[in-house]
Amino acid sequence: MDQLFIKSRATILTWLFLSVSMLSAIAQDKHHYQSDFSIEDFAVRRTTIFEAIGNKAIAVIQGASGVSGFSIFRQSNTFYYLTGLETDHAYLLLNGRNRQTTLYLPHRDEGREKGQGKILSAEDGDLVKQLTGVDRVRAIEFLSSDLISTGLIRPPAPLLYTPLSPAETGNDSRDELLYGQARASSDPWDGQETREALFVQKLKERVPQFEIHDLSPILDSMRLIKSPAEIKLIRQATKIAGEGIIEAMRSTKPGVYEYQLDAAAKYIFHLNGARGDGYASIIGGGTNAFMGHYFHKTDVLNDGDLVLMDYAPDYKYYTSDVTRIWPVNGKFDKAQTALYNYIVAYRDALFKYIKPGVTSNEVLDKAAADMEKYLVGKNFGNAAYLKAVQEGLKFRGHFQHPVGMAVHDVGQVRGVKLKPGMVFTIDPMIWIPEERLYVRIEDVVVVTETGAENLSAFVPSLLKDVEQTIQETGLTEYRKPISQESEK
Repeated sequence: MDQLFIKSRATILTWLFLSVSMLSAIAQDKHHYQSDFSIEDFAVRRTTIFEAIGNKAIAVIQGASGVSGFSIFRQSNTFYYLTGLETDHAYLLLNGRNRQTTLYLPHRDEGREKGQGKILSAEDGDLVKQLTGVDRVRAIEFLSSDLISTGLIRPPAPLLYTPLSPAETGNDSRDELLYGQARASSDPWDGQETREALFVQKLKERVPQFEIHDLSPILDSMRLIKSPAEIKLIRQATKIAGEGIIEAMRSTKPGVYEYQLDAAAKYIFHLNGARGDGYASIIGGGTNAFMGHYFHKTDVLNDGDLVLMDYAPDYKYYTSDVTRIWPVNGKFDKAQTALYNYIVAYRDALFKYIKPGVTSNEVLDKAAADMEKYLVGKNFGNAAYLKAVQEGLKFRGHFQHPVGMAVHDVGQVRGVKLKPGMVFTIDPMIWIPEERLYVRIEDVVVVTETGAENLSAFVPSLLKDVEQTIQETGLTEYRKPISQESEK
């Protein structure tokens, strides 16, 4: 009886040890895979592509390449959107003929894993299928033969779709990437081909029977409408962005540097789980704000000036876009008050008309009509201010760009009827070139079934709330920069 008890106890202990070890291994693996989207979420996205390309086409998506040095790898937005996988040098094949999805991964690099931890590889096929819901996982060297087997032996060959637009891999957006490529191409000493162009070139060389088509428009239309899970992440990214800006407001006073406000916001970002910037912070004091994408952040903030801050984090592959402007000394003067109150009123007027079924032009026209009434009896600092305000009513850029996986996200929100799930920015602004003065605020809106929600409404925007926030103690009060301490 005692021996039977001992054997049973040993068996139970062994089973418990194996179970704990197995759970630990799974936990280690899942630590390197996202938990924000379900298998069904990714399956729906891939099914949408199958339906868009039809049964006589395939799609091939190239993941982000590896990083050198001590840089941290980040997957491309497109590859993450379709798989949730963060392994570098990965490929995805969507075969429209049999609706089969195959992931191609590099082989395990044991030395790299010893230093960095688990990296999902071709040897983790069963686990990767379980996590992502794909049909097959293959080593990267099988991609060529699998392309052949999709039907090239029996013509006609299927169409081949692949994204031709530049891949977003962090604090970038397609528009800025395209401008960067254009600048590089004009340099005779640089001008190298893009990664997308090289991939298409290799496809044409190795499987010339395929007719190449651009997958980007299909992906763009998919990403324009955000799912509830995506909106949840954008909401959190907006919350973090707003809290970062609030901390910067608290840290503002004459003599503080622009980069110190950046540091205050960054602390909040990382404290709340962001991996970094959704885009380089725009923090401009005085006339620096007149440059729309000013990023140097090297100047001191002066008494009497306004400071503009536009910043958001890279949070689980999603970002936001929030902007506020406030007085360095904590008090708007009379002229600044008139301009600032006008901007806030314009923001509120725009939000009033956002709902499903309307277009950006309809929203802008109705809001401008409201603001014409608002201006009756209002006084501004001088004729240049009044002219800027009046010209602002004609400007169409107050209704801005989509926001999602990139700050200037893909898709079109201007000139189309709004739909629930669209997320974009409302960005009323005015320029006064005579004084190089620029005033604006920016909020993130999600279109709902019945109207719109301002995701950044909690960030102080009413004049009294802004002034009150600036009076609160901020991070720069607790710790002086090293350079200032050494001067004592």
